[in-house]
Amino acid sequence: MMKFAILAPGNIAKSMAEAVSGLEKIQRYAVASRDYGRAENFAKQWGFEKAYGSYEELASDPQVELVYVASPHSHHYEHARLCLEHGKHVLVEKAFTVNARQAEALIQLSREKGLLLAEAIWTRYMPSRNMIDELLESGVLGNVTSLTANLGYVLSHVERMQNPSLAGGALLDLGVYPINFALMAFRGEIKEISASAVMSPEGVDWMNSITLSFTDGKMAVLHSDMLAQTDRQGVISGDKGYLEVQNINNCEEIRVFDLERKMAARYKVPEQINGYEYEVLSCMKAIEEGKTECPEMPHSETLRVMKVLDAIRQQWNMTFPCE
Repeated sequence: MMKFAILAPGNIAKSMAEAVSGLEKIQRYAVASRDYGRAENFAKQWGFEKAYGSYEELASDPQVELVYVASPHSHHYEHARLCLEHGKHVLVEKAFTVNARQAEALIQLSREKGLLLAEAIWTRYMPSRNMIDELLESGVLGNVTSLTANLGYVLSHVERMQNPSLAGGALLDLGVYPINFALMAFRGEIKEISASAVMSPEGVDWMNSITLSFTDGKMAVLHSDMLAQTDRQGVISGDKGYLEVQNINNCEEIRVFDLERKMAARYKVPEQINGYEYEVLSCMKAIEEGKTECPEMPHSETLRVMKVLDAIRQQWNMTFPCE
């Protein structure tokens, strides 16, 4: 049984708690918040054995093995580093850090200490990812050259999303999904990034449009939005047809269409607890094998995504106080 802990029991931590509650080899061990009462309530609700009123107490507990860092983006670096320095394996919620420089520092530390460090971008770990890869490799779409993807939710009321001090905005919270969707399908070198945004009065992006051009001639057109609900669809297109991914944030179905736009096949994804379990299972396997990264989201891909995010924000002159 691996002793699992959650650092920062916010909304996304509830989804993780639900997932690990359904895993046999995970022991729900500890929860830490800067507010002890909040940690205690979360621990009672989800069956964790211990509650801590500081992150330092959690990191200092010798029983803790794997820590899920669920704090705002602005604090991922600080909290992941704290856990690594205390000898804990760490699963960090996306976006991994605020910038690539922070990501590189954490990766170096994890390797020096021989500890697992993984990014909790759940779409990388889901069975649907292999299903999409197999379809692309099968040649059913022919020569694949273009891709579109979007993700949008009405989140303008969420304070964290509007706050530059918490690294708010659509890009780091929502835009990472279309970007990861594109980079999972198109693995070549990026030649050019073109991005525009509608900015909030506070200085974070409300919505954005991103085009990635690759040296091998492929192109991805992406959109994320915190002001509007979008269809969350991803489409990958080739000269023999195209496939649609229903909900790039948690794939529900994959549909393949021919040149007549007739549906040639449809694929349901396997039943799941809620989707978060796959990243935890991958972490457990990697730890058992003595690895410092997960094959589904290796450090090289985390850095690739962070460098894209940095380049996009540079075009917008969007920086965060924590940088």
